[in-house]
Formats: sequence, structure tokens, C-alpha cells
Amino acid sequence: MTRPVLLIAGGSRGIGAATAKRAGERGYDVAINYKSNANAAADVVASVKKAGGKALAIQGDMASEADIARVFGETAQALGPVTHFVHSSGIIGPYSRLDEADATMMREVFEVNTLGAILCLRECARHMSTKHGGKGGAVVMLSSMAATIGGAGECVWYAAAKGAVDSMVIGMSREVAKEGMRVNAVTPGVIDTDIQPAGRIERVGPILPMGRPGEAHEVAEAILFLLSDAASYVNGANLRVSGAR
Repeated sequence: MTRPVLLIAGGSRGIGAATAKRAGERGYDVAINYKSNANAAADVVASVKKAGGKALAIQGDMASEADIARVFGETAQALGPVTHFVHSSGIIGPYSRLDEADATMMREVFEVNTLGAILCLRECARHMSTKHGGKGGAVVMLSSMAATIGGAGECVWYAAAKGAVDSMVIGMSREVAKEGMRVNAVTPGVIDTDIQPAGRIERVGPILPMGRPGEAHEVAEAILFLLSDAASYVNGANLRVSGAR
């Protein structure tokens, strides 16, 4: 039988990497995108292959329209039609109050987290939707609890960028619901990955409702559920993995 093909934007680290490794163990062939850390991407590819899946890493900037199209095309050429997609590319920028934030930094955050995300969704439709000759598929977009709580004093711009992701998931899921596609979101809380600024996990972890941060593999499990056939009637949903935050 043909194995499903999962493409993960931002799959070389953190939640994306944890998802890729578990997907390889559960029968997916996996392509991961990375921007600069080729060594980390190679480690993820090796883990997927060790689990019995095909895998490759593709360099590309997920804020670039041309790179997004190329990454999808190279995945399809190497592994077959993309059937599943996870958007895990994201940057936050230095934490500060909004009135102290740099406009160039904020623009980059929106280009990666918002514009890049919606361009990836558009590419998903072009590859998966039955309207375009695809066979359908499942998409999971990574949001953030910052979109719900606002990021005050830390990253209001990032919260706004991820709030846009929440909106595009609702709209896109309704556009393609009759075209064989499901589009959902996962909203992580504070997760112990390298996206966190130095010292934040130690400072914030003990005051979280569960007394600890989440782990990347805990978010990956939620993502894989939404990608799976077990979630066949889950569409347009946003699943919080935030430890009651």
C-alpha cells in the first residue's frame, strides 16, 4: 500500500521535529523543511528512515512564495503527492513591550507566521483539493496560546500573528470541506523547546497550572491525531495543548 506523505514546514526542531519522528514510526513518509540548520534536519531524516519510512530534508524560506511552491514540488517529486501537511515554522523575536518593539522585527514575524502560513495553506489546496485534481488530505497549523491571552509585556505582535492563523484555519476549512480536505489547528501553551528565550522555562514553568511546561512530543501527539483518520469528522477545530493555561 502507498504510504501517506507528510510535509512539515519547520520540521528540523522543536514540535515539528517531534512530529516528524513519530510520524515515521506510524507509517508516514516524511519531508521536512528547514531554513538554516541542515545538521538538525539531517538528524530528523535519519530518525524517520530508522523507523522504516522514506524521508528527506528540503531547505527553504517559508516566508518566500517561491520557496514554498518549490518545497511542495520537491516533496511530491521525491515521495509522491503530499497528503498531509503541518505548518510549524515560526519565530517570535526578542520579548518586549509593544512600544519598545522594532518594526523590522515585527514585519519578519508576520511574514513567517502569517503570510507564510497562508501561502502554505494556498499551496495545500492546490496540491490536495479534489477541485485541483488532488485526492484530499489533512492539514494542521500551529497556533499559540499567545493568540488567546495576548502576549502582553512579551510579544503582542506574535500573538496577533498567531491570531490570524486561527482565523485562516476557520475560513480555509470551510472553503475546502467538500473537496476532501480537513484543516485544523493545534494551540500549544508554554512548551520546552528552543523557541523559548533563555531562562523563560525556569521562570514560567512553576507558575503554570500543571506546574511545568509541556514537551514537544505532547504536542506532536495532538497533531498526529488531527492528521489521522481517527479525526475524520474534525474540521476547522483548534485543539489546545496548554496544560489548562
